[in-house]
Amino acid sequence: MFRQMTDDMALVREYARTRSETAFAALVSRHLNLVYSVALREIRDPHLAEEVTQAAFIILARKAGALGPKTILSGWLCRTARYVSAEVLRSQRRRQRREQEAYMQSLLNETAAEAWIQIAPLLETAMGQLGEQEHNAIVLRFYEGKALKQVGAALGTGEDAARMRINRALEKLRKFFAGRGLTLSAAVIAAAVSTSAVQAAPAGLAATVTTAAVQGTAVTASTLTLIKGALKIMAWTKAKTAIVVGASVLLAAGTTTITVKEIRGHRPYSWQVRIADWRMLDRLPQQVKIVPTIFPPSDGYTGNNGRKQGTGLSLRNTLLPAAYGISRYRIVADTPLPEGNYDFIANLPDGNEAALRREIEKQFHLVGRTETRETDVLLLTTRSRNAPGLKSAAATGSRSSNINNGSGFYKCSNAPLEFLATSLEYYFELPVIDRTGIEGRFDIDLKWDERDRQHRNPEGLKQVLLDQLGLELVPGRESIDMLVVGKSQN
Repeated sequence: MFRQMTDDMALVREYARTRSETAFAALVSRHLNLVYSVALREIRDPHLAEEVTQAAFIILARKAGALGPKTILSGWLCRTARYVSAEVLRSQRRRQRREQEAYMQSLLNETAAEAWIQIAPLLETAMGQLGEQEHNAIVLRFYEGKALKQVGAALGTGEDAARMRINRALEKLRKFFAGRGLTLSAAVIAAAVSTSAVQAAPAGLAATVTTAAVQGTAVTASTLTLIKGALKIMAWTKAKTAIVVGASVLLAAGTTTITVKEIRGHRPYSWQVRIADWRMLDRLPQQVKIVPTIFPPSDGYTGNNGRKQGTGLSLRNTLLPAAYGISRYRIVADTPLPEGNYDFIANLPDGNEAALRREIEKQFHLVGRTETRETDVLLLTTRSRNAPGLKSAAATGSRSSNINNGSGFYKCSNAPLEFLATSLEYYFELPVIDRTGIEGRFDIDLKWDERDRQHRNPEGLKQVLLDQLGLELVPGRESIDMLVVGKSQN
């Protein structure tokens, strides 16, 4: 509501004058989900998105007294969140040229839900290309769900002028996405953004953000670094010129200057986009490629029925395991492996692993061979007779397994213990050998205390395995099959 937008600046002025924590908490409560959602789209990491959100509100606390009375706070916070996110991406990829634009081919008449999957990775980059008034119009209309009359009042225009400004902005977004292979109507884009752009932030984040911004406590060194970098970007743009995230390296002291023209000179392939739904692999032309990444680092890929695609992946940790069907912790290198990260796709009808191996040999002159070597392992054994906590699968069908390194849970359905051993291997970063001798398929649901990836709790997981399943992980050293990677003779 227009009243709320006016109240925003009244609260900002009250905080600037009295340092009222109540006033600031009200601002955080109103705009937390908006800021968190912008950060999550840019960073694609919930933990880092929380840090970006906290940094954005700390910047608001520091600059409250400098904001003009006509500032549209929601638009200002969106831009600030992108500036902080740009600093995150710059620090992650300072050694590489990168671009946050990707495009892929699509079909006409996509539903809003299908369209969102495609435009979400590009939305904040697209929004950054709009002028300030057009940007604010989109934020007010579709991010916050304001009526046209309210949008017009906030922008200092009438309802008709607001409608025209929104339509112009949607047309620019449509052209932006079309230039990246996404053929979508302005109406579909509007519906997708309106229904999906703002997500609920994690419980408790509002209190954490308010305390950190107002009292300056519990702020990590990495958050302070983000704030410093984002403030540099804000000073450079003076809140008038939208930045291209990939060009933010211009501000990095001591790094090579890269112009926007040079960045755009490398046009990504149509498949170079983060795919959330494996079914999209079926729509892309069949191919096998490995190219330098345009994304921040990651450690997972999308796959189904042998088809695979991923972005920001290292050769050792992901590409070699994907090509040879083996855990990264069962790979040893007899030769130095290339550094850097890559995007890849292998979506042939069959034979994708063999095709990836040929591509790795062609590009990197590397091949792998199986060899028995002695190495440190963990043995999965039964501590209690017959492992009484194991429950037989409730239903037949497809098997699944998922362990989350950072949230403290493991779930699997209709899966043998081999699946559990494989998941534990990635958690403990050592080969895990199933020595239980237990056959059959099981449904398993484990939870243990864990804060994030930097504060994992291996002992907690071991105790849960013992208490709930009667299974124990025992350290050992055994001779097992390993993938030995060396130079190709070709």
